Amino acid sequence: MCVKILIITDVETKYIFVTGGVVSSLGKGIISSSLACLLKARGYRVTIQKFDPYINIDPGTLNPYEHGECYVTVDGHEADLDLGHYERFTNVHTTRANNVTTGRIYQSVIDKERRGDYLGKTVQIIPHITDEIKRNVKLLGQTGNFDFIITEIGGTVGDIESLPYLESVRQLRWELGKNALCIHLTYVPYIRAAKELKTKPTQHSVKQLQEVGIQPDVLVLRTEREIPSAMRKKIAQFCNVAPDAVIQSVDVPSIYEVPIKMHEQHLDEIVLNKMDVPVNGEPDMHQWMHFLDKLHRADKTVTIGLVGKYVELQDAYKSINEALLHAATYNDHKLDLRYIHSEKLNESNVKELLRGLDGVIVAPGFGQRGIDGKFVALKYTRENDIPTFGICLGMQCMVIEFARDVLGLPDANSVEMNINTPDNVIDLMEEQKNISNMGGTMRLGAYDCHLAADSKAAKAYGTTDIKERHRHRYEFNNDYRERFEAAGMRCVGENPASHLVEVVELPDKRWFIGTQYHPEYSSTVLSPAPLFVDFVKAAIEYHEAENLENVAECNA
Repeated sequence: MCVKILIITDVETKYIFVTGGVVSSLGKGIISSSLACLLKARGYRVTIQKFDPYINIDPGTLNPYEHGECYVTVDGHEADLDLGHYERFTNVHTTRANNVTTGRIYQSVIDKERRGDYLGKTVQIIPHITDEIKRNVKLLGQTGNFDFIITEIGGTVGDIESLPYLESVRQLRWELGKNALCIHLTYVPYIRAAKELKTKPTQHSVKQLQEVGIQPDVLVLRTEREIPSAMRKKIAQFCNVAPDAVIQSVDVPSIYEVPIKMHEQHLDEIVLNKMDVPVNGEPDMHQWMHFLDKLHRADKTVTIGLVGKYVELQDAYKSINEALLHAATYNDHKLDLRYIHSEKLNESNVKELLRGLDGVIVAPGFGQRGIDGKFVALKYTRENDIPTFGICLGMQCMVIEFARDVLGLPDANSVEMNINTPDNVIDLMEEQKNISNMGGTMRLGAYDCHLAADSKAAKAYGTTDIKERHRHRYEFNNDYRERFEAAGMRCVGENPASHLVEVVELPDKRWFIGTQYHPEYSSTVLSPAPLFVDFVKAAIEYHEAENLENVAECNA
C-alpha cells in the first residue's frame, strides 16, 4: 500500500458530512477519522469537526457518566471525546472551531439579537439558527488551510434536536454543489434466532434522511457479520445509492484497522470521484501499517492497572486507554489494561487488587469520591517500588500521600477536598479564586513546561522544554516545595512564566512520576506520548525483573 504520491494543495475546499442512523454510538467519529486518515495519506490537507446537538455550551460541565471523557484542544477548548479520535488518526491538532454545540449556536444567535444585529426582525430557527450553523461549518474552510473538511453531525437521524443541523446540511448541499458530499452510517443487525441480517432499519433510516431533503452519496453499513454483495445491491436499490458506494464496516479487533478496511473497499477513491477530484496512486500508509504490524506481532503482554472512580465507563478515560495502547505497541507488547475502582480500594484489599500489575496509573478527576482509594494505591506502589504514573488529580494525590506518610503531615490535603486543611499542599490557583462560573474557566490548553535536565521526565521526552495540555483549578503549593525536595520528592517540571509545578518524581524509585498536565491528549498513532512510552517501558522492565527474582527464589 506504500506508493509515493504528489502532495496536492490547490483543490477548492470540499465539505463531507457524516450522519448516523438507526442507533447511536455506531462509530461516526471512527469512520470520519478513517476517511480523514486516508485523504491525508494521499497528500491532502484535512480536518474534522463535530457538531453536537446538546444545549450545553461544551462538555466541560458534563458528568463523565453522561458524556465520557472531556477532551481538551491545544487552544484550551473543552471538547467532545471524538476530537481525540480525530487527532489520533490524523496527527493534526484541533481547536475550538472543530467542536460546536447547539448551546454555542444559540448563544451566538441570542448575543447577536441582543446587539441588534438582526435589525428588529423576528429571530427564528430558519434562517437565523441554520445560518449560524452554516457559518460555523464553513469557518475552517475560510482559512484556506484545508482541502477537505469532514463534518460529523452528532446524534441520530430522526432526533428532534438534530433537525436544524440536517436542514443546514441540506442547504449547504445545494449551495456547494460538487463541493459537498454526504456519508450516512447505519446499522445492519443480525437476528441470531432467525440467523439473518436485516436491512429494513437502514432503509428506514435513509428514508428519514430523504424526508428532510438529504440524499446520501455513500452508505457505510456497520455490522457484526459480512453482508453479502446481493444484500448490499438491494440496499443500494432501495436507498438510491450507487452499488459501489455501499460499504460495510464489519467489527474489527482494533479501531486502527478501520482505515485499512475502508481503503480495501475504496471509500477514499469513491469520495474523490464523486467530488471530481483526480485519484492519483495509493495513499502512503507505510507508517500506519508499521504500527499495525507491531500491534499484531506483539507476543508479550504488559499489565497496567488504572485506578479511578469512573471505571464502569471506560470512555471516561478514553485518551489514557489509547495512549497506553500506543505505548505498549511501540514497546512491542500487547496491553492488558485492568480497571480498579478507587472507591472499592482500601488497605485490607490493596495487595490483592494490585497483584500482578506491572505498572499503575492513578487517573485524573474531580471531587472527594474515591480519593482515599487513590491514596492507598499510591502508598502501596511507592513502598513496593511499582512503576506509577499520576495524572492531574493523580499527581496531586501523589503529593498529598507523600506529605502525610513521609513528611509527617497527617492532615495534609487539597483545599478542593477540605477547605480548612491546616496543610494545603494542593491549593486553588490564584487566578481561580474569584471565579464563580464553572464552565470553561479552568486552566485549559497547552502551556510551556521546563524540565530539569537530569530528571527521568526529561530523559523520556528527550528535551527539557515541552508543551502539554492542562485542565485543572488546583496546583502544588510552592510554600511546601523545599520540604518535599528535602524528603526526596523532586519538582522537576515547572511553567517558566508562573513557576507552577507541573511534574514531580521520586528519583530513587524505578518510575514514580506525576504530571499536573494531561500527556494523554497528545498521543497519536504516529506520535505516541513520550512519557507513556517510557512508563510502559519501565513497567516491562519491572515485570522482567520480578520474573527473574521469582526464578532465582525457585532455584534457591
